[in-house]
Amino acid sequence: MQRRDFLRLAGLSTSGLVLPSAVTRAFAQSPAERWRTFEVTTRVEVLQPAGRTRVWLPAPLTVDTPYQKALGSSFNAEGADGKAMADPDWGLGVVWAEWEAGRKPVFTLVSRFATRDVAVDLRKPGKVEADRERLSRYLKATELLPTDGIVKATAVDITKGAKGDLEKARAIYDWICDNTFRDPETRGCGTGDIKYMLETKNLSGKCADLNALYVGLARAAGLPARDVYGIRVAKSEHGYKSLGAGTENITKAQHCRAEVFLAEYGWVPVDPADVRKVVLEEPPGNLPVGHEMVTRARARLFGSWEMNWLAYNFAHDVVLPGATRGAVPFFMYPQCETADGRLDSLDPDNFKYQITSREI
Repeated sequence: MQRRDFLRLAGLSTSGLVLPSAVTRAFAQSPAERWRTFEVTTRVEVLQPAGRTRVWLPAPLTVDTPYQKALGSSFNAEGADGKAMADPDWGLGVVWAEWEAGRKPVFTLVSRFATRDVAVDLRKPGKVEADRERLSRYLKATELLPTDGIVKATAVDITKGAKGDLEKARAIYDWICDNTFRDPETRGCGTGDIKYMLETKNLSGKCADLNALYVGLARAAGLPARDVYGIRVAKSEHGYKSLGAGTENITKAQHCRAEVFLAEYGWVPVDPADVRKVVLEEPPGNLPVGHEMVTRARARLFGSWEMNWLAYNFAHDVVLPGATRGAVPFFMYPQCETADGRLDSLDPDNFKYQITSREI
């Protein structure tokens, strides 16, 4: 992703309203629909600034989807100029600020958004209009998501004999559920280096690994697919302790999901990584794959999502505006650079940042 692709939305001195999203006719509510509104606050205080210090924060998806609409974000960058930019092609919103040496960097972003559970009825195929050129971007390889070599060979093997896109998508999903494992020792959400996973036969990790593997294999099989990077914002209402945020403090609740585009259904939500999370973490823990809780999650997570979760963007290889340390593979954690280098985004206590959520 090149910096020239960004659309500048605002350049504000200390605070302002940024990244609004129009409510389209697609979101005209019927009495049966249930939208929930949340407010997520991210507060960053860089404890050890050095020289010029920059901080970047992800904002909610800048495009409306059947499961989420942005209601606007405001930010405050104490002692600095705050800015906002977006790349609508990837639903990417970025707010950032820069402090000169000697200033204390404190940055707060407050975002409001509405969500609703989403499910695609896979028993009812239909005709879906699609922009093939726009979809083609979700077939391309990225640095950590190659679509040739071992990834292509694995995808061909998994989908052998599948009739149509739906069977291909389901075969890849089942293969991920059956052959991967959630590793509690993986830092953050993982790295998403799928070639390494397949070459080493170490099919373990967390959501950014396991769902990236789904996306890469789907693309290699000719199915447009995308990672959706975000964060859990509330408890699950479907009985799963492992699939929700336990408290209002969601600082470490980041979660990546996936979508696959099927010609007769449109974008279909999937989340094989959360199936493996249920296996490992749902009380009492280490459930057998045939356990009722796992079976129910597996059936549900091919075609639907519970939206106790905020989606940030679909972007890979993100070049942060004004950054000097290169692209980040994906953007769902706060990022910071000082004269000493880029801070560890997976170490919120020393970074320092906190993310909280409340339903409003």
